[in-house]
Amino acid sequence: MSFPDGDDISSGALIYDPMDQEEAPAESEALLPVYLRPMPSASGHTYGTLSYNKRSRCWVVKGDPSVTEMCKRLFPGSKGSKRGEARFTDHRRMVADLQWLMLRFPLDIRMSDLTHWQEAIGKAREHAVREARAALLPPKMTPREGTFEGTLMPFQQEGLSHLMRHERTLLADEMGLGKTVQALACLASQGTFPVLIVPPPHLCRNWQEETLRFLRIEGKVPRVYQITGLKPYPLPEADVYIMHYLLLRGWKDILPGLGFKVVVFDEIQELRHAGTEKYSAASLLSSAADRVLGLSGTPIYNRGGEIWNVINILDFHFLGDWESFTREWCYGYGREIVAKPDLLGDYLRREGLMFRRTKAQVLSELPPKRRLVQELDFNDAVYTRLMAPVLQELGKWQEGGSLSIQEKRLLEESISLHARQATGIAKAPYVCAFVKALLDGGEKVLLFAHHHQVFDIYREELKAYHPSFVTGRESLDEKTKAVSNFMEERTALLCISLRAGSGLNLQKATCVIFGELDWSPAVHSQAEDRAHRIGQEDSLLCYYLVSPGGSDAFMQESLGLKVSQFVSLMGDTPKGQEEVMEEAGYARRHVEALAASLRTEKPGEGAEKRPAEANL
Repeated sequence: MSFPDGDDISSGALIYDPMDQEEAPAESEALLPVYLRPMPSASGHTYGTLSYNKRSRCWVVKGDPSVTEMCKRLFPGSKGSKRGEARFTDHRRMVADLQWLMLRFPLDIRMSDLTHWQEAIGKAREHAVREARAALLPPKMTPREGTFEGTLMPFQQEGLSHLMRHERTLLADEMGLGKTVQALACLASQGTFPVLIVPPPHLCRNWQEETLRFLRIEGKVPRVYQITGLKPYPLPEADVYIMHYLLLRGWKDILPGLGFKVVVFDEIQELRHAGTEKYSAASLLSSAADRVLGLSGTPIYNRGGEIWNVINILDFHFLGDWESFTREWCYGYGREIVAKPDLLGDYLRREGLMFRRTKAQVLSELPPKRRLVQELDFNDAVYTRLMAPVLQELGKWQEGGSLSIQEKRLLEESISLHARQATGIAKAPYVCAFVKALLDGGEKVLLFAHHHQVFDIYREELKAYHPSFVTGRESLDEKTKAVSNFMEERTALLCISLRAGSGLNLQKATCVIFGELDWSPAVHSQAEDRAHRIGQEDSLLCYYLVSPGGSDAFMQESLGLKVSQFVSLMGDTPKGQEEVMEEAGYARRHVEALAASLRTEKPGEGAEKRPAEANL
């Protein structure tokens, strides 16, 4: 582990990995709070008994009313249903509280439960030592050389330090601040594999690409495998496994035994509702792991009580059971509305269970405009069906003997246009899923595309967000109203044609999304500038959403794009004659590339091969 310049590392304790448990016993005991150090055997009066209830997974204190009343007064979550009884969840923090309580009120531990108590108090002590040693880590950290390909911004270095100090935590940075990168930096720093990453379906491919881009294991690219299907099967050996949330229920009984040391739940708000097989599988998986990271800029949507479900996945019963949580934190037993959400947030941050920064807080570290290329899945079957008529045109173009130059050029443009349209339609549902996450996070989004059929899908998939449209099909009054709705914040989503937004001033936007690509870099730059204008006070985030198949790969190459980065600056000057001539050749080269690919595979077939095998 290395540290940024300026951090004080004069104390040897700073370089320890908080997961390292091989320190000398004397050092460990010195780091323990007094109340967790070994106690002498009780030789005088005892106030009751301590036993373990396996069914409820809790410790039960029975004894004098004086001690059970004290339990309930000091620890409201310990209230039991019977007089003379108090219950403590079998959580390392609650076990530590029990140990502290017994310094004042010694209890007899039932012999049959003595071994379990020794294990429980041992885990509580180990946790306390790790927390004490982790507290000595510097406030900013960078991964050690050779484990991570990338540079963290200062606020991301702070995020890495937090993730390394806390084994189970929620990184709740706002969208666009690099939660994925910080999580990968943590994996690189901690160096314990195998790891399981659980994202929503539309982000699986992005996690593959980002893992391969940033992470290194002994100087080499990691082995990445995406788990597919609901039916379990033997997994090949890999360093990083990826499985989306919808598959968890099928693998529920298998995952806890597969030995994943670290689990990352991306967009963990997917688990904000308990009572499902998905939630149960995630809970079992989390309990079997040493380190669990949750990532989400919007961990709850409607009710503050949803945070209990999220935190319960990260650290089981950290907030007590549901009944005690709602009784103490919410407006009454079983209610989901948190009475003092600011107080609960402060508690979670203070205890290391949550870490959050907003763009406003780190704006000085962000460039005015950030461009990110994000790879999404697309529907191979839909692409293949839409490309079937194009094959006939392509055959006609390949024969080409009787075609004039003008006819051949028109045919090239038609083939290229239909291939781009097929690509846009095939990935449109995944684009919508990505946009929904941004909107749910409070972003104001400009969504650019090209084809009317693609906009029709956006209209249907995103109708719950009441989007406005400027696509070239609207009248002047309708266009004016759409812009007004967005600028006056009656809607947070404006869908615009790539070549229909000229002259519009849309600086209310915080994110620009390209659901489809144009041949011209200048078109994209001018589209970005609809939002990035005088009056724009935020750091503008521009996402280029690309698919692994179809025409996007060729267009990326033409635009100078590579996944997750820009290879060259994008143009923002008016097109000259040379650029116009260059664009005229894009369609021809696109058709040539299509013809070359179709000699060896059917449309969509190559993309089907990529998710599991090609990235190993």
